[in-house]
Amino acid sequence: MKSQHMLVAAMLMASATAFASTAQPTKAPTIAKELQQAKTYTISSPPTAPLEMAKPALPDLSGYTDAAIEKKIVRSKPGKVSIRRMMQEDALKDFIGGDNKMAEWVVRQHGIPQAIFIDDGYMNLKDLLGKVPKQYLSETSPGVFIAKLPIVVGRKGILEIDKKTQELRLSQEAGSFLINDGQLFVRDTKVTGWSEKANGPALFKSAKEFRPFLLAWGGTETYISKTKMASFGYANSKSYGVSISQYTPNMAKVLKRSEPTGWIIDSEFSDMWYGFYCYETEGFVIKSNTYKDNIVYGIDPHDRSHGLIIADNTVYGTKKKHGIIISREVNDSFIFNNRSYENKLSGLVLDRNSVNNYVADNEFYRNHTDGITLYESGDNLLWGNKVIANRRHGIRVRNSVNIKLYENTSMANGLTGLYGHIKDLTDTDRDIALDPFDAQVSLIVVGGELAGNGSGPLSIDSPLSVELYRVSMLAPTKSSGISFNGVLGDRQEEILDLLVRQQKAVLIDPVERQTELQD
Repeated sequence: MKSQHMLVAAMLMASATAFASTAQPTKAPTIAKELQQAKTYTISSPPTAPLEMAKPALPDLSGYTDAAIEKKIVRSKPGKVSIRRMMQEDALKDFIGGDNKMAEWVVRQHGIPQAIFIDDGYMNLKDLLGKVPKQYLSETSPGVFIAKLPIVVGRKGILEIDKKTQELRLSQEAGSFLINDGQLFVRDTKVTGWSEKANGPALFKSAKEFRPFLLAWGGTETYISKTKMASFGYANSKSYGVSISQYTPNMAKVLKRSEPTGWIIDSEFSDMWYGFYCYETEGFVIKSNTYKDNIVYGIDPHDRSHGLIIADNTVYGTKKKHGIIISREVNDSFIFNNRSYENKLSGLVLDRNSVNNYVADNEFYRNHTDGITLYESGDNLLWGNKVIANRRHGIRVRNSVNIKLYENTSMANGLTGLYGHIKDLTDTDRDIALDPFDAQVSLIVVGGELAGNGSGPLSIDSPLSVELYRVSMLAPTKSSGISFNGVLGDRQEEILDLLVRQQKAVLIDPVERQTELQD
């Protein structure tokens, strides 16, 4: 796998100049003059020992297998099947509350909304067939089933959809979807949002048009392996595609369910509103999957999810936004060995106070804005990533401090190889109480390579501090050679003398910060 990754990088480097020229790069953003005038910087050479760091260990992925999932399934107690009204069910309140929400299902079901429930034990989807009327679940051809009601796995229920099911089709017209409030296992099969009218997948047409979806609530375990899922989700809360979410705050206080968890491995997701979404989720593993041609995001962990592993996935062709994004206090997680390319915006975004994450050995290339974007998310470590031929910046860091960048390659991007800047967000639509920020940026850049980027290797606007050591800068696209932007441009000769000729570390530090430290 590693050799394949290196081959990709080599191929991209060979074609990078041509791609960068099509991006029509413009000049990288300049420093706000008042901020530039407010800070005077000194250039010094600090000791290098504190900058040396062994590469941190990555989680062992060998245990996340389909065989390990199989061992988790308890089939000893047969589950109970019932058809009940959707009202007053905790797992469905988010979709029933209010007349407008209720009307959606009344129209689709032509009556009082109902759902299929699996409670108090194990049920295989194929065995479910004979336990509910055919108008709700039927077999249209050998191994192909269509569901015309929502299917709900109850709090003590276990549902397995396996290779006995060639494909489960969830009817768009009838308003079918899949809710897990217990344990759900989807293995070696296919699950599709299905348009009966078109006799094919419920392909995306508009954000507001209902499409089937999968949602797992707080206290649940969800395992998906060797499965293809397609044509899920739309722009309605918790209905995004495949979602893993704690209950809403008011319900969570009452139900007191633990954070949901599970694994998604060796599977494929396409034409989803979001390929993956989670909220207040713990320890979820997303490994060795393909997310292709999804609408808004490929992978999108959100609010206060933590301890995640996002590894060895391929994410490409996202139509509206980013390939991978973690946002709003998604902390203490590992993102490694992924490939994210040809997405509408960035390959990877760390956003809104997502801290203490380790981003390592990924490849982000040919994305239509940045390779890696960090917004208001400090204390993160990026190690050994290849960020190549993205249309704007290779790595962009905004309002984020203590960002450590070790051994990364940022090559042939349309604008800057590494761009750090501050921005005042108080006059935007941002909720500052919910998403606070400090207009500060500080970077430690050790090793790696910044090569052939359209607007130069580095641009840092008004940093709190910058440390550089062993950074290689090759093959400038400008005829004038290597040039820095931002505060580095003002002291370029000193910086290059220390960094390149003397092979020393460089510390760029504002004078007022030094005074504060001395006081």
